[in-house]
Amino acid sequence: MVDTDQERVAFKDPRPTVERISQLAQRVLTGDILLPKFQRDFVWPREKVLGLLDSIARNYPIGSILLWQSRQELASERTIGGLNIADRKPDYPVNYLLDGQQRLSTVCGALHWKPDGDPDSIWNIVFDVQADEFVHLHSLGDPPLTQIPVRLLSDPANFFRRVSAIEGDAARVTADALFNRFQDYMIAAVTLGDMPIDDIAPIFERVNSKGTPLTIVDLMRAATWDPAFDLRDAIDGILQSLATRNYDSIDRKTVLRSVAAGADYGFAVDDIDKLRNKNVDELRQVIGEVTEAAKKSVDFLTTHIRAPRPQSLPYTNQFAVLTEIFRRVPAPHNDQFAELENWFWRTTLSGYFGGWNTGQMSSDWRAIKEFAEAIPGTPLDVPASLPRKDIWKVSQFRANSAVSKMLALMLSYAGPVDMLTGQRLDVGKSLSWSNDKEYHHFFPRDYLKGQDVPGGRANAVGNIVLLSSLSNIGISNSAPSRYLRQLIDSVGREEAVGRLGTLLVSEEALECALVDDYPGFLEARSMTLHERALQLVGESMAEESDSGAPGVGEISVDDAVNLEAEADPES
Repeated sequence: MVDTDQERVAFKDPRPTVERISQLAQRVLTGDILLPKFQRDFVWPREKVLGLLDSIARNYPIGSILLWQSRQELASERTIGGLNIADRKPDYPVNYLLDGQQRLSTVCGALHWKPDGDPDSIWNIVFDVQADEFVHLHSLGDPPLTQIPVRLLSDPANFFRRVSAIEGDAARVTADALFNRFQDYMIAAVTLGDMPIDDIAPIFERVNSKGTPLTIVDLMRAATWDPAFDLRDAIDGILQSLATRNYDSIDRKTVLRSVAAGADYGFAVDDIDKLRNKNVDELRQVIGEVTEAAKKSVDFLTTHIRAPRPQSLPYTNQFAVLTEIFRRVPAPHNDQFAELENWFWRTTLSGYFGGWNTGQMSSDWRAIKEFAEAIPGTPLDVPASLPRKDIWKVSQFRANSAVSKMLALMLSYAGPVDMLTGQRLDVGKSLSWSNDKEYHHFFPRDYLKGQDVPGGRANAVGNIVLLSSLSNIGISNSAPSRYLRQLIDSVGREEAVGRLGTLLVSEEALECALVDDYPGFLEARSMTLHERALQLVGESMAEESDSGAPGVGEISVDDAVNLEAEADPES
């Protein structure tokens, strides 16, 4: 048992060695080096396979590999390069391959492949001694003597028997050099000592040659894997059940939080880690319950919130909490639905999930249980303070901003129409956030730039409306007084006011815009947006101004403008 910090550090110290690549391949095949289940499938194209073999043949460096020596039981691949891996010895430390999978897979596959009836196998490779290059074959027939199957490099007797039949000393010398190179080629292998599985994730992310992060989903897949259960496949099954409602792009980690909560643990990483204590039957039951709850969560988001897809959610972790709520309360009463709506808008406007830490997760976990067990009408308590109305004037409009997404959802609620054409706008398209072509500045940025208005102030959330690209082109950099006068002359003031109302632009804001008063417009629009936001969270401007009103506090503008939609500091 390692007890002291000094001993722990020593135990984790990396141990670099230099080993023959042929010996490393043998270690893989004998089960001494394993590919944990969090490693991805072999993905190299044929040209990269040939390129690696050529680099070895020319004695070019191909980089080091990283191993993690551990007694921890993790699910691992039983094949590499199409070859079966021997079973590991019970209670015997093995070396999990963290970096170098594609390279070792290539060496194992090329050197130890056995013709299996597939002439197009990626491992059907020969070395042409006359052309001095590696070539893929597409036939299982015996190639010319001058084309030596690479698999013979692991079979010295058959290799040299074939080489001896080649005519010409130069060709035989080339073949001998190839054999010696693959026998003697050395690479660095760095072995990490045993450590907790969570400590491996940041190391993997730093060294992974493809820059592919190792997620907690991958780690827990390896920790819970069973021949009859694959956690990642189960999560993907949940996502697939949401595909008909366009919610299958929720990230796996968010779903994993829902699974940990559904197992009666909670939302935090420590809670997720406890999933390894569940057996296969228990995990399957949890997955089934979470699947049904996730469907109800999507129904709520698409019908009550009018968020048509995950990209429109200000915070993805709102989905995890909602799923657990619907698991515990599968058929909410009307007043419970109203409370859930207030909860959604309050956590959005306050930026509550932008800093969702372990303490908040525990508090929310308790609040959910109390909400589920109490009588209808019991509030879903969230200690979230609301920002001042200045939030709409100082927040920058950007795709990953919670305040920006709040604006977009409020516009969706209002049934927006194009102010120049009167045609209803496709809010589903705009809320996909795949691009921002539907969002435009009421006071054009180029116009404001000419008025010496700083770019940041011009890009305030309060200056953004939904507008078709065609209408935006028509407005170009015109002063609002110009294009709005033309609109009023064309359709009449009443119709113009009605269209602008669907964009949450009040008549007071219109009056300011008609005289090109940007500060006045921004103030009036911000007031309208804030009034609408407070209505959604179940408050009013009067209650907000009453410092004694329960649950209504204020966060500073500086804090509010930094609310990020996807912030997730708790890993």
